[in-house]
Amino acid sequence: MGKKLLMGNEAIALGALRAGVSVVTGYPGTPSSEILETVAKQNADGVYVEWSVNEKAALEIAAGAAYSGARAMVTMKQVGLNVASDPLMSLNYVGIKGGMVIVSADDPGPISSQTEQDTRQFGAFAKVAVFDPSNPQEAYTMIADAFDCSEKYGRPVLFRPTTRVCHGTASVEILPPLAKRSPQGFTKDGGKWVIFPALAYANHKKIESSLKEMSREFSAYAANSLTGDGKKGIVSGGVSFAYTCEALDDLAACRGIPEPYKLFKVSAYPFPEQKALEFLKGLDEILVTEELDPVIESCLLRLIGAHNLQVKVKGKLDGTMRNAGENTVAEIQEVLSGFFNVDVPAKKTLSPSPILPGRPPVLCAGCPHRASFFAVKEAVKESAAKRKAVYSGDIGCYTLGNAAPLDMVDTCLCMGAGITVAQGINRVEPDTLNFAFIGDSTFFHSGITGIINAVYNKSNIIIVILDNYTTAMTGGQPHPGTGKTASRKDTVKADIHGIVTSLGVSELIRADAFDLNAAKDAVKRVIDKKGVRVLLFEGACVSGISKSALLSVDAGLCTGCKLCIKKTGCPALAYNAKKVVIDAELCTGCGLCASVCPAGAMLAVKR
Repeated sequence: MGKKLLMGNEAIALGALRAGVSVVTGYPGTPSSEILETVAKQNADGVYVEWSVNEKAALEIAAGAAYSGARAMVTMKQVGLNVASDPLMSLNYVGIKGGMVIVSADDPGPISSQTEQDTRQFGAFAKVAVFDPSNPQEAYTMIADAFDCSEKYGRPVLFRPTTRVCHGTASVEILPPLAKRSPQGFTKDGGKWVIFPALAYANHKKIESSLKEMSREFSAYAANSLTGDGKKGIVSGGVSFAYTCEALDDLAACRGIPEPYKLFKVSAYPFPEQKALEFLKGLDEILVTEELDPVIESCLLRLIGAHNLQVKVKGKLDGTMRNAGENTVAEIQEVLSGFFNVDVPAKKTLSPSPILPGRPPVLCAGCPHRASFFAVKEAVKESAAKRKAVYSGDIGCYTLGNAAPLDMVDTCLCMGAGITVAQGINRVEPDTLNFAFIGDSTFFHSGITGIINAVYNKSNIIIVILDNYTTAMTGGQPHPGTGKTASRKDTVKADIHGIVTSLGVSELIRADAFDLNAAKDAVKRVIDKKGVRVLLFEGACVSGISKSALLSVDAGLCTGCKLCIKKTGCPALAYNAKKVVIDAELCTGCGLCASVCPAGAMLAVKR
C-alpha cells in the first residue's frame, strides 16, 4: 500500500487501527500523547476514542471493552502506569476475552518526567508480556503481534516504546488491514469476571504456566532475532538496538571489526530462553546495550548460572554501560571499540558550533500561572500575619513556578499530591501557612480525592486551583472542564466551582488570574481563616488565545529599575541600553508587568 512518513506514535496508532482496535482510552502524557490523538483524527468507523480523567479510569474502561470481546488499547506514559497499576495487577489474574494492549511510553533521560522507569520491570512484576519496538516501522507491525498475543493467552500485554521511538520519524510501509473482528459482547460468568482469593490462586498458577509457554513462543518470534557467529556476542533491544547497529556499521566501515560476532535482538518478554541458549552457545564474552535497567543482562546472567556456562557478561551491572539516562550511538560505539579492542573512528573535523546560552524551562510569556503565583507571593508578603509559608506544587506547566524569581513550588511529588502533601506538612507544623497549587486537568485526574480528604479530616490549608482551560503541558488536550471530547465534540462541561462547592470547603473564591489586585485580595481574604479554603484562579493558556494586543515600553518613563523582570521573570522582558524592552513576538498583553512597574512605563498597543 506504499510508504508514509510517520512519527513513531502515529505508526503505533495506525498499526492498532490496522489490527482492528475498537476502543482506545488514555490520559495525555509525553511521550505518548500523539497515539490517541492520531486515532481520534482518523475518525475510523466503529472505533471509540476518549481521554479519560486518569490512567486508572482509562484502563478500567478498556478492560470492560475487552471483557466484551473487543480489541482495546490504553495509552499513557511510564508514570501513568503507576496510577493504572491497581486494576492492571488484578486484571491479569481475571483475564480478558478480546485483545488488550497497554501502551506505556518510557522516557529515558528523563526528558519530561518525574522519574526514569523501565516498563519491562513492571511487566515482570505484574507477570505481563512486554513488547519493545526499536523503530517506528517495527512499532507499526508489532502492535498487531501484541494484540494477537493478548487474545491467544486471554491476558493484557504491555507495549513499551521509548521517547526516541515515539517521537522519531521514519518512512513506514503501510500494510493492508487485518481481518476485522466483531466483538461478541459480554457473557455473564461470575466465576470468571469476579475476582476472589480462590480464583486468584487458581489463575496465578495458570499465569505462571502461560509465562513459560510465552517464553518458548518468543524464542521463535521474528522480532527476537539472532544473527552472526563467533566467540563474542552483543545483545540489545528497543531503540538501543538501532543505536548498536549504527555504531557497529561505523566501526566496520572505518576501522574494521577484527573478529566475527553474534548479534541477539530481544524485543519481547518473557525472556526467550531457548533463543538465548542458542545465542550463548560457544561464546566467551557478551556485551549488553539496553535502556533503562539491566533487564536483558539480568536474564542472561540467571540463564548462564542455571546452565553453568563460562561466559563473561558486560553491561550496566559491571559499569561498562551507564545505569541511568539515554544511550547514544557515540557512547555505544566507544564501548564497542573497547569490547573489540579497536580504535574509535576519527570524527569528521567540523567548524566549532557556537556556544549557546543555557535555556532553563520557564513559564510562557502571558501564562496565567505566573500571574497567579505572583499574586499569592505578594499577598503573603503584604499580610499582617508574617507566617512561614510553604508552597506545595503539582505536575503540570505550573511546576515551573519553582524557578526564580517566583520560587513558588517547594514540593512536587506526583499527580494530585500537592494537596495531600500540604496536609501532611500542616499536621507537623500547624502554624505554617500551607498553600497547594493544582491545575485544572490534574484536579480532575487526582485532585478531588485530596480535597475530600482535607475536608473530612478538618485540615487547615489553602488550595489554589489554576484553571487555564486545557491540559497545557502535554499539548492542549481537552479535559472534563473544557466541554470537549477527544474528538473535539461538544459534551457536558464539568464545573470546577460547582464540584468544589459540593465538597464542603470552608470558603471558595473565584478570581481572574490576570487581575492582580482582585487575585491578591482573594488571597488576603482567606489567609487568616481556618479550614480548607479554595481559590479558583482562571485565565486562558497562551496557546489558546489570539495575540491581538501587546505592551510596549515608554523609554521616557522607564527608569531601568528592572522590577518587572526581577519580580515576574517574564521571558518577553529584556534589558537593553539601561531600559526594559518587550519582545513583541512573545508578549500577549496580559498586563502583569504593567501592574508591577512603579513608573507606569508599560503602554498597551494593538498589533
